[in-house]
Amino acid sequence: MSWNGAGFRLNAALRECGQEPIDEQMTGQFELYLSLILRWNARLNLTSVRTEDGIISRHLAESIACARALPEGVATLLDFGSGAGLPGIPIALCRPEIHVTLAESQGKKAAFLREAVRTLGIKVMVHAGRAETIRDVFDCVVLRAVDKMPKAVAAAARLVAPRGWLALMISENQLEELKRAAGHRFSWVVKGQSGGETERVVALGSRLNTDPTT
Repeated sequence: MSWNGAGFRLNAALRECGQEPIDEQMTGQFELYLSLILRWNARLNLTSVRTEDGIISRHLAESIACARALPEGVATLLDFGSGAGLPGIPIALCRPEIHVTLAESQGKKAAFLREAVRTLGIKVMVHAGRAETIRDVFDCVVLRAVDKMPKAVAAAARLVAPRGWLALMISENQLEELKRAAGHRFSWVVKGQSGGETERVVALGSRLNTDPTT
C-alpha cells in the first residue's frame, strides 16, 4: 500500500468528518496496521467490515477521532473488549504518551493483537482475558461495539480511576441508556462525531467521586 493508496483515503476520510489529516510517518503505521487486519480477517473474524475502504472509514478514521477527543493528562487507558485493537491501537499510535492495555478474551483475537503490537513496534500490553478480571484501575476506559453494551459499560465503569474517564464510541441514540448503565457518579460531555457517520459520537464520562470502590 502506498501514500497515494490507503493512506490517501484515510486522510480523505478524516477530512470528511472534520478531522485534521495525519502525517506521512503515521500514515505508514496505519497502512501497516490495515494490512494486518485484512490479512488476519481473511481467516479470523476480527471485524464484520470486510472491505479496505470500510475499515478505513468505519474503524480507523473513527478511532483516530476518538484518540484526539480524549482529555490531556490521561496516562493509562484500557480498551475494554479490544477485538481487532480498535480503538486501542490507533490511540497508542496517535497518543504515544498514553500506556494502553488491550483486553480481549478470545484467544485468536488476542494472538492477533500481540502480532500487531510486535509488528507496529508499539509499547502496548495485551490482556488475554476478560476485562472484568483486571484488578487495576485506569485513567480512561474506552468501549466500542462491545457485546451486551449496557452490561459492559457497567463493568467498565468500575475500572475507571477516581477522577478518570469513561469513553464511549457509540451512536447518539445509545447515549441515554449507556449513561444510566454507567451509574450516577459520572458527568458527561459529548465531543461530537467519532467518524464519518454523522450519528456517531464520543461520549466522555468524568468520574466524580474519589473512592474507586463506589
